[in-house]
Amino acid sequence: MTRARVSMIELIERVSADGLLSRGHPVVVMVSGGRDSTCLLDLAARVAGAEALTALHVNYGLRDAADADERHCLELCRRLGIRLDVRRPGRPARGNLQAWAREVRYEAALESGIDVATGHTRTDQLETILYRLASSPSRRALYGMTAREGLIIRPLLAFSREETAAYCRERRLPWREDAGNDTPAFARNRIRRDLVPALMAVHPAAEGNVLALADVLRAEGDVLDSLVDEALTGRPRIELARLRALPLALQRLVVQRLADDAAGGLAPGAARRAGEVASLGERGTAELEIGNGLRAVAEYGVLRIEPLGDRPAPAAVRLSIPGEVSFGEYEVVCELGPPARGEGVLDRAKLGDALLVRAWRAGDRMAPLGLRGSKSLQDLFTSRRVPRRERASVPVVEAAGGEIAWVAGVATSDRFKVTERTEHTARLMARRPRHGARVSAPS
Repeated sequence: MTRARVSMIELIERVSADGLLSRGHPVVVMVSGGRDSTCLLDLAARVAGAEALTALHVNYGLRDAADADERHCLELCRRLGIRLDVRRPGRPARGNLQAWAREVRYEAALESGIDVATGHTRTDQLETILYRLASSPSRRALYGMTAREGLIIRPLLAFSREETAAYCRERRLPWREDAGNDTPAFARNRIRRDLVPALMAVHPAAEGNVLALADVLRAEGDVLDSLVDEALTGRPRIELARLRALPLALQRLVVQRLADDAAGGLAPGAARRAGEVASLGERGTAELEIGNGLRAVAEYGVLRIEPLGDRPAPAAVRLSIPGEVSFGEYEVVCELGPPARGEGVLDRAKLGDALLVRAWRAGDRMAPLGLRGSKSLQDLFTSRRVPRRERASVPVVEAAGGEIAWVAGVATSDRFKVTERTEHTARLMARRPRHGARVSAPS
């Protein structure tokens, strides 16, 4: 049974209803000139309004058609009345070009600090899951992409590549085809050309079945995550006796969580070392390297997982209100002022008598201003593309009670935001003295 194709009007209505794009809400739209990003840009203009958008095109200069793609994007944005930002990064001398290109475009898009819309479709979702199934031993690899991941939004994730093409044809929007999508040199292309048709030949509902399974796994994953949260009780460590008392499957999940948090991302295969980790001794200190540049450390019966050879984090220091302290290579400043809003501006009355400036810890969480719910600092660092080697030096400011109020250049807590009832504010800033500049993001 084939999936019915949605019309242009249905696509617009469904994207409007899911709330990722809304009238007047500022968004950066990543546009390559292909069918998906062309569809997304026009759709975003219709839903959010052209004046709310900035299109971002990255010309890597890697293909003969790169300049023609840029001209196409420029013409498309002129037609739609959307401002276009073009970046032309220098080509790296070595390394994985695809990984470099992805890093460049996301860094450029995320530097604005507002939502970034990408043209990932249901078709991309299927190819991503199949690729990860073959290349990764992680259960999470089968979750696929989500409609929102930090500042990244994917409004087209419920629609196929054929549906975005149909939308462009109906709107009479030309698009560019990347000849590189046909070369078998890339694994993604082989999946698209060979594996997906083979699966559809086995069963016509194969695409829908794979994506439905990913939805089920994500929902079940939320349940499993809650069990891990309960086992760790909000801490980045666990008593070995408690770990050993857990069912084996939950032991693996706990070890994987600790490893992922320590790595600042996925640490594939860590769960398979759970038995060895749980067997570490309870007297003194015992260590075990578990791969991915990590080691498990048991100190007097308490287990933690940490990176190998990390630079020591600066010591925590108290910050008076108002006041100024040194934290590693930063100076952290707190100034008082009248009601105002902005990055690092907090309600003075909610902060207590003094603040604590410290380094981040695996398992740290906060409720960022402008985002829904609690987020791990790991996810916030990832969404802002803070390099792992720099994360230990980023000032994290705690208010009274140990709640994170601000992370320099990364997020301000919704809990301490300025409201209509605010009488006085405290503005937090971090700067590197040798540069003499305030810090809006780790660099």
